[in-house]
Amino acid sequence: MAGDWLQVLEPMFMTARITVPVKKKKNFGQGGLFSYFARIQSSAGQVTAAVAAAIDAGYRHFDCAYVYQNENEVGDGIQQKIKEGIVKREDLFIVSKLWCTFYEKPLVKGACQKTLADLKLDYLDLYLMHWPFGFKAGEELFPKDDRGMAIPNNTDILQTWEAMEELVDAGLVKAIGVSNFNHEQIERILTKPGLKYKPANNQIECHPYLTQEKLIKYCQSKGIAVTAYCPLGSPDRPWAKPEDPSLLDDPKIKEIAAKHNKTPAQVVLRFQIQRNVIVIPKSVTPQRIVENFKVFDFELTKEEMATILSFNRNWRVCTMSISKTHKDYPFHAEY
Repeated sequence: MAGDWLQVLEPMFMTARITVPVKKKKNFGQGGLFSYFARIQSSAGQVTAAVAAAIDAGYRHFDCAYVYQNENEVGDGIQQKIKEGIVKREDLFIVSKLWCTFYEKPLVKGACQKTLADLKLDYLDLYLMHWPFGFKAGEELFPKDDRGMAIPNNTDILQTWEAMEELVDAGLVKAIGVSNFNHEQIERILTKPGLKYKPANNQIECHPYLTQEKLIKYCQSKGIAVTAYCPLGSPDRPWAKPEDPSLLDDPKIKEIAAKHNKTPAQVVLRFQIQRNVIVIPKSVTPQRIVENFKVFDFELTKEEMATILSFNRNWRVCTMSISKTHKDYPFHAEY
């Protein structure tokens, strides 16, 4: 459970394609956008520099979250490049996430405004509910009981969703979505009486060892874009165990990579792109930021795609184990 704090900070980024239907049927984020992000463990200066380097490399989609505790530094990097004339605000697709301690309806708008202030922006392109359950409101990001389990609040996610819809109407966000929701939880939103805006996106852990085929098929059938976090299997996660599988060291992935004269990471990213899944790897290393972008000059064969899909073992990097006893814990369901 010590890894839960770090696990939830893990999703970072890149993009294949995202079409987000919002109010007035306007679409945002179409095209070959890529996004990149920096780890929370990085220093403030390193995060700002990494964001600037990503923009210089061509990245335009940035995946952020209140809980990463670095949105101020991300905002500094974005503003630096806007002031330099490298990009305009409308060139960028900025995503952030509502943290679980702000799920009570009266708290949602203030949480969004805090994120906007830190990022130094007037609006977000996409705002997600980070998990399908709320935590006790307060200063602690991960309030725990004496057993070390997360202290929930009793807010229904449908109430939180109504507050998310109000953010669209207020012009604070262009579109809203979810993260780590299973199909039953998404269905609850879609069938909610009086629904104004359906989820535009579901951001989920996804990689060759957790292919999420059923959930992706469900979301795409409902017109909900899917974003894959931890697409490389998070090889540098601090809570890794010696017995955990190492995705980028998989001999079959290395073999496919060699055939295309690419790295295993590039093959794994390309795999998601060919599934019409948005992919968000992370790095603060300029060389890797550039390398992760070079996935549009080759294509995996049908046989190679099938081979990679066959690696699925339903293995998760991010389990959020402190919430396993929560009634809305998403990973007890099949998908």
